Amino acid sequence: MGSPLLWGISIAVLLALLITDFVITRKPHEVSMKEAVGWSVFYLTLPFVFGLWVWLTYSGAQATEFVTGFVVEKSLSVDNLFVFLLILTGFAVPAAVQQRVLLYGIVGALVLRGIFIAAGAAMLQAGTWAFLVFGLILFVSAVKILHEAAKGGHSDKDVSEMRSVRLLRKLMPVTDDYRGTKMLVREAGRRALTPLTLVVVAVFATDIVFAVDSVPAVYGITEDPYLVFVTNAFALLGLRALYFVLQAVLAKLVYLNHGLAIILAFIGVKLVLHWAHTVWPAVPTIPTPISLATIVVVLAVVTLASLRRSRRDAEAQARAGQMT
Repeated sequence: MGSPLLWGISIAVLLALLITDFVITRKPHEVSMKEAVGWSVFYLTLPFVFGLWVWLTYSGAQATEFVTGFVVEKSLSVDNLFVFLLILTGFAVPAAVQQRVLLYGIVGALVLRGIFIAAGAAMLQAGTWAFLVFGLILFVSAVKILHEAAKGGHSDKDVSEMRSVRLLRKLMPVTDDYRGTKMLVREAGRRALTPLTLVVVAVFATDIVFAVDSVPAVYGITEDPYLVFVTNAFALLGLRALYFVLQAVLAKLVYLNHGLAIILAFIGVKLVLHWAHTVWPAVPTIPTPISLATIVVVLAVVTLASLRRSRRDAEAQARAGQMT
């Protein structure tokens, strides 16, 4: 599907949107809910307009693959937001520069996923064994996520102890306070990093982990590298604004990791079946519409269960407070 012209136009539009975001965040300011909601609606509308264009220009099957891939990537990107929230809180990032950190994280994620997408396409061209490898990666990721969920999710991680952050502290001095959006300053006659640099490095390090999960997941939906790229791009572009919209809600999605583990394991099964089908044609495969329906149902159940659990916990705390 991705002709050189379409790739060129898509990358140009992506760069234009990123430049727009950099212009918006050039002057540090606290993001209002009105601003965050407005940009979130814009970035959530774009992929569905694109999906409609794919439907009208190419085929309904490719449009369904795109929408399914986008839903998967958007779900995984919400888990990104959990980690971003942890990092911004752990490093006490001022509210005025938080959106610049998020933008750096999005750019880093786009670059890394572009590299992983190219590597994935090369593996698929080398042989169908790549589907088996991707499936195993997703199974391992699902087990890892369930293990984290059993320990309470991301809450027990100390981001300041990440290897990349500790290494950076050893290599250069770090100032005690933030200096706006500056990452490198001169202090006492020598160059020093600001805490913002440590935050960005921590975000980039987590981007690598999420790229390992997300790219094989979307390759389980479509083998078209162009669709894989645009699903990742659309899912990541709106994260900066979505973070401020969901900031208060993220803590309530207590079962999100369980849902993501189920989705990754399901796509892993789909990939393994696809590989088996290429070897033994009698083995059935999972159609994309069924994948989309399954993913939507899992996300709906996880969201409702999380909100119900949060409401019960709040009511229990309220009763305990009244008794006290």
